[in-house]
Amino acid sequence: MRASTRRQFIAGSAGRIECAVDQPEASARGVALIAHPHPLFGGTLDNKVVQTLARALVDLGYETWRPNFRGVGETEGVHDEGRGELEDLEAIVQHLAPAKLVLAGFSFGASLVAKLAEKTEAEWLVLVGVGITRIMAPPVPEGTLVIHGEKDDTVPLSAVLDWARPQELPVVVVPGADHFFHRKLHVIKRIVQASWK
Repeated sequence: MRASTRRQFIAGSAGRIECAVDQPEASARGVALIAHPHPLFGGTLDNKVVQTLARALVDLGYETWRPNFRGVGETEGVHDEGRGELEDLEAIVQHLAPAKLVLAGFSFGASLVAKLAEKTEAEWLVLVGVGITRIMAPPVPEGTLVIHGEKDDTVPLSAVLDWARPQELPVVVVPGADHFFHRKLHVIKRIVQASWK
């Protein structure tokens, strides 16, 4: 993401977990853990939406951690349909033990951090293109930021609205955006920074 990005490894139940870590310029107000899209469809910690979330949260003063899921990059293990990946996210939180935690994710990663939020106390949840058609996300806390593309043909907006409606959960729709937010990454960053409390 930037020259100062460092790679760090954390022990997980299937072996080491590779993480990219970015620090804010001043002392960090907390930690943001950001989960990438589906690893069997090319998802990595270098995904552009994931990097955009990291930039936005670093600018807000958070130390950001972007892990690679099992079998991706230098992370050990093999894909486990979300089960082992959730365990690995929990292992990172337990290792870091932050006083303040933000959970963010894109697509498959957004569904996983929604599941993680059921087990971990987070001050804020940011879900982009939440992948509920591949791995269902549970209900999320009030105040969760949900961003979705109007023209998403991977996870239809209608499916996300059906998930959000019983929770009375607002969804921020980016007009003209597809699932990968091509040419709309700056809009994601702006929404995250404007929504931060």
